[in-house]
Amino acid sequence: MVLLIIAITLGNVVSLVIFLGSKRFWTPQGYLKASLALADIAVGVLVIPYSVHREIQVVLQGEDYNQDQSEEVWRFHPCHVIGPIFAGCTFVSITTIFLLSIERSITVLRPLHKNIVVTKKRTLGLILFSWLLCFFLALVPLLFSRDITLEYNPCSRMCNYAFSPPHQSSDLNILLLFPAFDFSLLGGTLVINLITFSAIRQFCNIRKRLAESETQRISNSPSFSDIRAAKTIVILTLSFSVSFGPVAVFVLGSVLGYQWCDFSFYAFWILTSNSCWNVVIYSVRDRSFRRRTRELFSGKVLKDRRPSVWTERRHTTHCVAVIKDILRPQHTNSAGPAFEIF
Repeated sequence: MVLLIIAITLGNVVSLVIFLGSKRFWTPQGYLKASLALADIAVGVLVIPYSVHREIQVVLQGEDYNQDQSEEVWRFHPCHVIGPIFAGCTFVSITTIFLLSIERSITVLRPLHKNIVVTKKRTLGLILFSWLLCFFLALVPLLFSRDITLEYNPCSRMCNYAFSPPHQSSDLNILLLFPAFDFSLLGGTLVINLITFSAIRQFCNIRKRLAESETQRISNSPSFSDIRAAKTIVILTLSFSVSFGPVAVFVLGSVLGYQWCDFSFYAFWILTSNSCWNVVIYSVRDRSFRRRTRELFSGKVLKDRRPSVWTERRHTTHCVAVIKDILRPQHTNSAGPAFEIF
């Protein structure tokens, strides 16, 4: 758990610094990736450390510690905060991947309209709306059912939603909202990616034919970097789908009355470990991300930033001086011309 905390926190902090600290990443796609990194940081900084704390207490005080804590589950408990954070960040991750797929689809299908449809202001508004919506959904079981609460589960080693002994079937169905929401977005994301890649395939075939006929390529086709970014979003989608699948099966089994202790542990921690895979995918797929990471750790940007500014100013001053020399009248002898023409 401690190693997972270090990997998630360090990797996503680096991603956040790169996406927000470099102007080349100040794009709608960069803001969405920064939102995804922020959700993963919350998991590494808040969710997993509490599990580490509980496991240490169990080791020091024995299994009776969990039993003593379970008797106070209906009062205020740290899980009442940690649980919604984990659920909300999970929803934010899949919602952000869905928005990334839409942004890439517009870039590929309508490259000429991208800057008009996908703007920074709209992207920031969608990010804010997605965070509010996702955390509201995380609180829905607690707001609309008195028999549902949050407690630390010794099987999954996490804060999970739990029921009081006299519960009704209608209360159980509220938890089905979580897998329904996630799978709806995942299904929509896969459909959007299929449409995007069918268009990419058509563009690639057109490029191949144009290359054979030695003519110029069409001007409204997506660039190679856009196609590579679309493939990266597909990999992120597949990674999250594989990670969320076991949790969805566990939630469905819990609603049906099954108690899968060992399975719940693997399901939740596979989903948690997905928070550090985004950085690995960026590092493998995104060349600009790798270059910016090397610059960040080597300090190259800090050394080159100030000289580049002065070089740009010097070049600008030199160009202005040349223009003045060209336009300045040159006085010559009476036999010569009045102006020297270049």
